[in-house]
Amino acid sequence: MGFFSTVSGFFGFGVGLTVGIVAGYYLFVYFLSSDVDQDPKIRPLVEHETQSLERIFPEIPLWVKSPDYERIDWLNNFLALMWPYLDKAICKTAKQIADPIIAENTAKYNINSVEFEKFTLGSLPPTFQGMKVYSTDEKELIMEPSLKWAGNPNVTIAAKAYGLKLSIQVVDLQIFASPRITLKPLVPSFPCFANIFVSLMEKPHVDFGLKLVGADLMAIPGLYRFVQETIKKQVANMYLWPKYLQVPVLDASKASNKPVGMLHVKIVSAHKLRKKDLFGKSDPYVKLKLSDDKLPSKKTTIKKSNLNPEWNEEFNFVIRDPENQQLDLSVYDWEQVGKHEKMGMNVIRLNELNADEPKILTLDLVKSLDSIEVQNDKFRGQIVVEATYKPFKEDKLLEVDSEKANGVHAPNSTPTGGGVLVVTIHEAQDLEGKHHTNPYVRLTFRGEAKKTKHIKKNRDPRWEEVHQFVCEEPPINERIQVDVHSKAPSIGIHSKENLGHVIINLADVVHNRRTNETYHLIDSKNGRIQIEMEWITS
Repeated sequence: MGFFSTVSGFFGFGVGLTVGIVAGYYLFVYFLSSDVDQDPKIRPLVEHETQSLERIFPEIPLWVKSPDYERIDWLNNFLALMWPYLDKAICKTAKQIADPIIAENTAKYNINSVEFEKFTLGSLPPTFQGMKVYSTDEKELIMEPSLKWAGNPNVTIAAKAYGLKLSIQVVDLQIFASPRITLKPLVPSFPCFANIFVSLMEKPHVDFGLKLVGADLMAIPGLYRFVQETIKKQVANMYLWPKYLQVPVLDASKASNKPVGMLHVKIVSAHKLRKKDLFGKSDPYVKLKLSDDKLPSKKTTIKKSNLNPEWNEEFNFVIRDPENQQLDLSVYDWEQVGKHEKMGMNVIRLNELNADEPKILTLDLVKSLDSIEVQNDKFRGQIVVEATYKPFKEDKLLEVDSEKANGVHAPNSTPTGGGVLVVTIHEAQDLEGKHHTNPYVRLTFRGEAKKTKHIKKNRDPRWEEVHQFVCEEPPINERIQVDVHSKAPSIGIHSKENLGHVIINLADVVHNRRTNETYHLIDSKNGRIQIEMEWITS
C-alpha cells in the first residue's frame, strides 16, 4: 500500500501541475486586452488631467508649474562643464577656512589631529529647476533660484586622540533648497555690487549618509530623524528669511563714490606775500579746489593792496575718499585787466588730518608741487589755515539699513548739527513735451540750483545722477523743488518746454534719514519721476 500511495501521489502532483499551467495560460489569453496589437493613443499634454501629468512627470520643473520662474538650462550646462574645476576650487577654499577652526578646537579638546583624508564633492553638479527675479526701486538685484543637488561626494575625516584613529565618512548628499540671493547696493565698480545677502525662503531638505568604521550610523533607529530635524532647525535659526548671511565684496562707500565726510576749512590769513604789482602792493585772494571733484573752485574775497591779508573765511567740502583726496590752495594776485598772477600754492592732504580734531596749519607757498622745481626754494610767503575733517556717522546709517532689511521701522530721532543732503535722480517715465522731449532735471534748494544732463528724444529717461547740498542744520521745515524741462533742439524754432515739477518736503528725509519715492509730476498728464534722498550728518 505504501508503494502504490507514493506512486499515485507523484502522479496526482504531475497531473495537477500540468492542468494548472494550461488553465492559467488560457485564462491569461482570455482576459488579455483586445487592443494590445493596436497603436497607442497619443494625446497632447494639455488634454491630460493633473493626476496623469503627475504620473508622467513626477518632478515637474518650477518654470513649467509657475510663470514667475524662468528656465535657466544655460546655467545648468555651465555648471556641468565647469564642475570638475569648481569642485577642486570649492574644496580647496573650504579646507582653508576649516583648517584654522579645526586647529583651534583640537587643542581645546586634547585631540591630536583632525585631517581630511578625502574631500571631493563628486561628479554630479547641482541643478537649478528655475529662477525668479524681482525688480525693485532700490539699488539691488533679487534672485530666488530653486536648487536641487543629489550628489555623490566623498568626505572622509580622520581624527586621532589617545592613540586611537577614528574615520568618519559623509556620502550620498542630497540638498533641496530655495534661497533668496540679493546683490546690493549696485555700484559702478566691478563686479557692480558691494554685498551678497543670502536667505532661505523655507526650511531646506538635507539628507546624507554618515559612516563610522564602515558602518552606516543613519541606520540607528531614531538617529536619522533626529539629525534631519536638528539640521533644519539650526539652519533655519541662522538663515531663514528675514535673517541672512552677508558676504562683503566691496567697500560700498568707496565703490559707489558716496560722501563719507565733510572738510571744514577756515582761511585765516597770509604773511609776507611777495609784491607782484609794479606800482603799489598786491591784491591777493585764495582759490580752493578739492582734488577729484568736478565742482568749481571756491574763492575768498579780494584784499586790496595788502601783503599780510586776513580773511577768516570758512568753506565746506564734501569728501568721498579721505585717504587719497587733497585740498589745493592757490594764492592769486587779482588784476583788473589781464590774467590773474599766481603768487604761490600748497596742499592739505586729508590723510594727515585726525577726525573731528581742528588743526591749524602754517604752509609755505611754493611755485608748484613738483619736487624738482628750482624756484620752490624762493620764499613766497605763508598762509595760515584751520582745517577739520568730520566723518559722517556711517555706523548709524548701517544700523538703519539693517533695521529696514529686517522689517523694523527706522527711529524717528532727528539728528542735530549740519550734514549733507544727497539727492539721487534715478529715472522718469511717461514724459511728453508739446514739440520735443529732451528731458533734464533742475533741482532748487535754498536758492542753489543744480542740473542733470539732458537726454535726447526719450520719454522714459534714466539719469542715475547724484547731487549734494551742504547744510549747516537739518532742513526739517524746508522743501526742494524738482523741475523737469525739455531742452530745445539746436536747430528749430521751439524753445525750452516745462514737462512737470514737484515740490518735496524734507521733514521725512531728515527723520527717516533716507527716502526713495516715485512722484507724480504736477502739470504733467502721466509723468512720474523716481528720486532718492538721504540725509547724512557730520
